[in-house]
Amino acid sequence: MANNQVDIKFPKGGVFFIVVAVALLILFSKSTVTIGPGEGGVVFERFGDGINTEKTYGEGFQIVAPWNEMIIRKVRQQSVSDEMNVLSVNGLEVKVSGTVWYEPEFSNLGLLIKTKGEDYERELLDPAINAAARSVFGRYTPEQLYSSKRDVIEQEILDEVQKLLKDQYLMVKRVLVKDVKLPPTIRTAIETKLKQEQESLEYEFRIAKAKKEAERQRIDAEGKATANKILSASLTDKILQEKGIEATLKLSESNNSKVIVIGSGKNGMPIILGNQ
Repeated sequence: MANNQVDIKFPKGGVFFIVVAVALLILFSKSTVTIGPGEGGVVFERFGDGINTEKTYGEGFQIVAPWNEMIIRKVRQQSVSDEMNVLSVNGLEVKVSGTVWYEPEFSNLGLLIKTKGEDYERELLDPAINAAARSVFGRYTPEQLYSSKRDVIEQEILDEVQKLLKDQYLMVKRVLVKDVKLPPTIRTAIETKLKQEQESLEYEFRIAKAKKEAERQRIDAEGKATANKILSASLTDKILQEKGIEATLKLSESNNSKVIVIGSGKNGMPIILGNQ
């Protein structure tokens, strides 16, 4: 049985064109990059000066030389949460958990990566947050940390972090202290004290309210007494006689049967006798 063999012959130069096409495809794939939403990119020039700090690439399709590398990082606002142990002003250890919102400066992303590395959160942000938190919490007592100073502490930590990161190409937007954990005995003592203070304030409020009510009643009684005194002093005999005469005249105009004796009453006031 004869073997049937089919010889496939490439046209002259065909292999060359295939090799070139494959090379171009590989070259193109290494020369293009897509930067996603909320991201930015900087070019690492392998045969140049390293990170190109002059330009930050925005979202979308970008072309770079195949021997260079595009480093892509998030440039939108991000958050990091952490828990740490700090000391209060009297040396008591307190466990604090919180969240920090930060954002790299888009136009200076190259400088940020060049000076602090790609892991700039660990190299730059974390140490700044830890230093600021320990500095601020060390100014307050456990009672202040647990109760009334939360908003003030958050603002002070933010101010400290922003001061530490000034001209470092990384912006911190907000600090939130989510929880402050004290030793159980200290926490119970603080809660008991706060409860007693609240009860004391309520008691003082009730006393103050009662005093104000008593004062109001006293002023009201004095006002009525003064008014009665003035009214009594103004009712002279002449005024009473005039009022009596006016009443007599009105009664005389009535159709009801009556007897009116003029001048027979006390102080010359009329006496009215009669019925309906």
